Amino acid sequence: MGELLRELEEERSRSASMKGHFNVLEQQLSDARSSAQENMARELKRELSKITQTFTSQVHSLEEKISQLVSEKELIYGELKSTQAKVQDEASHRQSLEAEVLRLKRSKTDNCVEESKTLCGMVRSGSGLGSEAFMHKSGNLKETLASQRGTISKIFEEVGLPNVLALLKSEELEVQIHAVKVVANLAAEDINQEKIVEEGGLDALLSLLETSENTTIHRATAGAIANLAMNVSNQALIMNKGGARLLANIASKTDDPQTMRMVAGAIANLCGNEKWHAMLKQDGGIKALLGMFQTGHTDVIAQIARGLANFAKCESRVISQGHKKGRSLLIEDGVLSWIMANSTMFPPSTRRHIELAFCHLAQNVENSRDIIITGGIKELLRISKESSRDDARNLAKKALNSNPAFLKEIQ
Repeated sequence: MGELLRELEEERSRSASMKGHFNVLEQQLSDARSSAQENMARELKRELSKITQTFTSQVHSLEEKISQLVSEKELIYGELKSTQAKVQDEASHRQSLEAEVLRLKRSKTDNCVEESKTLCGMVRSGSGLGSEAFMHKSGNLKETLASQRGTISKIFEEVGLPNVLALLKSEELEVQIHAVKVVANLAAEDINQEKIVEEGGLDALLSLLETSENTTIHRATAGAIANLAMNVSNQALIMNKGGARLLANIASKTDDPQTMRMVAGAIANLCGNEKWHAMLKQDGGIKALLGMFQTGHTDVIAQIARGLANFAKCESRVISQGHKKGRSLLIEDGVLSWIMANSTMFPPSTRRHIELAFCHLAQNVENSRDIIITGGIKELLRISKESSRDDARNLAKKALNSNPAFLKEIQ
């Protein structure tokens, strides 16, 4: 519009100039007539006619451009008004959703996913190794969890998953925190996991894990990822999108035991898939597990032990099937030394995972030298006789009886 108006001004200026020239020509024509110079007069008339035609054509062209410009202006103005109305509607809808989340937050079921001891269904055992779930320790807690799941279902039904995921990007920290808690609890149910991933929930969670500085968000986000990592296809997505690296990064900079528990649980679930062992090690997942041992927190150490058992069991299986050879990746990261130093220090459930991890490592003959050097023969003998679990005792006996190097050491 500005360009066309500028052109119009230029044409008007030229028109004024032409009019001046026209007046001069008329004066010359008058002079020619008065002096009987008819030939010159005719020539001037022809020139005047050409100029008049050109001027008329230019004016007509400008009028058409101005008419077109006015039409475009009206169209753009209409689109602008429509867009403004949509933006206002969306802003109003978002405020309504945020207000609803805050209202639900203040309800009596606000305890849902508030702290680690009542974190609904997060970080379930996914290895078939018999890890005890974090929840369901008493009848009262079961009732609390049922109430909390009812609240989550209500949020899901009233707000809808796409809108809950949209709230993960809210500028209000309180809204963002409660949205990620809702997603974490939804992820605890297998039926919701596929929908969460399809709607971009995994990407949003990983983005939060990378950009947020809030400990509560880290804790709930890691718990949600832990639950999603129960699914094999989700494990591939988490690993390919750098999830292990992000989890390891959170583990290195947090001092909150409950956040570490969630992170350790997520990594432990990823350890249950041998396809991602090399990447998990490369992205710092194994070192992150061992690093979190320093917290001394029983629940964190339980998840560390579960992760090592998952990793060792899967690795032992593919080696026994002839799909892989070589020294264990766990030994390269110092896990064997950690196991030898801590195998008898913890409660039975944690100790069982540590024993299983060690016994599975012992099934790989490529690990024989490391096990012998670290005094592992003595530990295998202890497990074969004293372990409270039949599976651990049987694995220890199998390793001792099938490995010539171990038999030689015993003799």
